[in-house]
Amino acid sequence: MRALKCAAALSLLMAWGLGFASAPPVFVLNSLDATVSVIDRAPWRERRRIPVGKEPHHLYLSPDEKSLVVGNARADSLTFIDPRTAEVQRVLGGIADPYHLRFSPDMRWFVTAANRLDHLDIYRWKGLEAEQPLELVRRIPAGKTPSHLFIDDASRRLYATMQESDELMAVELATQRVLWRVPVGKTPADLYLTPDERHLLVALTGDRFVQIWALRGDQPPQYAGRFHVGAGAHSFRAVGDGRHVLVSNRAGNSISTLDFVGWKLGPNYPGPSGPDDMDLLNDGRTLLMTSRWAGRLSVVDREQRRVVAQVRVGRSPHGVWALDHQPRR
Repeated sequence: MRALKCAAALSLLMAWGLGFASAPPVFVLNSLDATVSVIDRAPWRERRRIPVGKEPHHLYLSPDEKSLVVGNARADSLTFIDPRTAEVQRVLGGIADPYHLRFSPDMRWFVTAANRLDHLDIYRWKGLEAEQPLELVRRIPAGKTPSHLFIDDASRRLYATMQESDELMAVELATQRVLWRVPVGKTPADLYLTPDERHLLVALTGDRFVQIWALRGDQPPQYAGRFHVGAGAHSFRAVGDGRHVLVSNRAGNSISTLDFVGWKLGPNYPGPSGPDDMDLLNDGRTLLMTSRWAGRLSVVDREQRRVVAQVRVGRSPHGVWALDHQPRR
C-alpha cells in the first residue's frame, strides 16, 4: 500500500513537471548585463541569455502575444523576441531612451517614457513586418523623470507617472493632448487602472503607500485615499480575478495584496532581496518576481506563502514575463 502511494505521488510530480517542461519559457531582463535570461521550469534553471542593447529596464508582451519587446534605454533601441521560441525577431534603432513602454490594447499606438530625457513619445504602430514599424507622431514634454505608463482598455487615454517631479498625467492618444497633470506622493512609479476604469492606483516608491485616485473623465482626478503597504511600493501585477492586485515593496522585501472592490488589504507574501517586477502563471498559484539586489528570479507559492525556488540570473534583474499567465486586469 505504501509503495502504491509513493508511486502515485511520483506520477503526480512527474505530470506537474512535464507540464512545466512543455510550457514556454520565462523571460527575465538583466539591466546591468544588457541581457535577457531564458528560464526553463521543472527544474527551474537558466537555459541561456539573449544579448540586447545597453541598459534595458522594461520588457512588455504585445497584446497579440506575438512579441516580447525589450526597451534598451541607453542603446536607443527596441529588441523584439518570440515569446515561444526565445528567438530575436527584430531590433529597431532610433528610439529615444525607451525606459518604459506600452502598446495600446488595439495596437494602433506604441508609447515610450524617456526617463532621462523627460518626455513621452507616441508612435503609430504599423506592424513588425513593415519597413518602418514605428512612426513618431508626437513628442510630449513631461515632468521630471517620466517612469511608468498605463493605457485604458479603449485605447483612448494614456496615464504616466513622473518620478522626480512627483506627478501623474493623462494624455488623449488620438489627439496627443495633455488632459491634466496633478501632484502625487513621493517618487511615484508603477500605476494600475482598475477594470471598471473608475480608479487609478499609484505606487509610491519613495514611501510605503499606494494612492487611490478617482477618475473624472477629462477632468483632473480626485484623491480618494491610500493603502499602507510596505517600504518602497513599486510595481503592480493583477491577480486576474477582477478584484485583486499585487504590489511589490522593494525596500520592504514583501508583496502586498490589494482588494480594490472591498478597498482593503489581503495576504502578504515574501519578496526577497528587493522585489521588483512580477508575473503570475496561469495556475494562479505560481508568483514570479525579480529579486533585484540578489540577481535572482524568485518563485513564490501563493498557497503556501513561501519561496519555493530561486534561479540565478544576471545583474540587477528588472522585468519578468511569461506567455502562460493569468489575465493582467
